[in-house]
Amino acid sequence: MKDLKLVIFDCDGVMFDSKNANKHYYNHILETLGHGPMTAEELDYVHIHNVMRSVRYLLRNHPEDLDRAEKYRADVDYRPYLQYMTMEPDLIEFLEYLQSHGIEAAISTSRTTTMATILDMFDLRKYFGKVMTTFDVDNPKPHPEALEIILAHYGLTAQQAIYIGDSIVDREHSAGVGMKLIAFKNPELDADYRVSRFMEIPEKVPCFP
Repeated sequence: MKDLKLVIFDCDGVMFDSKNANKHYYNHILETLGHGPMTAEELDYVHIHNVMRSVRYLLRNHPEDLDRAEKYRADVDYRPYLQYMTMEPDLIEFLEYLQSHGIEAAISTSRTTTMATILDMFDLRKYFGKVMTTFDVDNPKPHPEALEIILAHYGLTAQQAIYIGDSIVDREHSAGVGMKLIAFKNPELDADYRVSRFMEIPEKVPCFP
C-alpha cells in the first residue's frame, strides 16, 4: 500500500476504552429485568457485538424477557454511562496528524444511536467524514457492507484505506473487503500490524507518511 487516503476506526476498544461503560449499561438492563450481573465471558461478548446481538446473548436462557428488554433498551439514556468511557490519550493527536497529511478519517462501529452522542460530547465529529453504525446498514459487522459504503463515499479502493480494530469481529470485517488491519492493543489478534497507541502507527506502518 503506497497511496493511503483513508483510515477507518472502530470505536469501542480503539477510540475509547469503553468496557467499563458497557459493564454498567448491560448490568443495569439485566438488573431491571430481575437478573444478576454479567459474567466475564458475557462482558467480553457484549464489548465487541452490537446491542441487539448482545441483549439476545445475555438473555439466551430467558427468551421470555427479550421483548421487554428491547423496549426498555430503546428508552435508556446512554449519556450517564459516558462517564465510564475513557478516550485514548493520543487519539486527537493522531486525528490531527491525519488531517495535516490530507488523510481522511471514518468510523465503522457496532454501536447504534449512541455513536452520535459520543461524537458530540467528546467534540470529535469534525474529524470524521463518514460514520457508519449498525443502524446504517442491512448487514452489521462483521459483514463488510459498512466498509463498502465508506469506500464508495470516498471513491476509494480497499487498497487505499486501512482499518484500526481490536477484535476478531474487526478482522473479519476488514478481510471482507481485502483491507489491511491494524490491531489496537491486542497483540494476539491476527492482523497486518499491531500497536499499543495511536502515535505508534506512523512509526510502524510503512504506508503512513
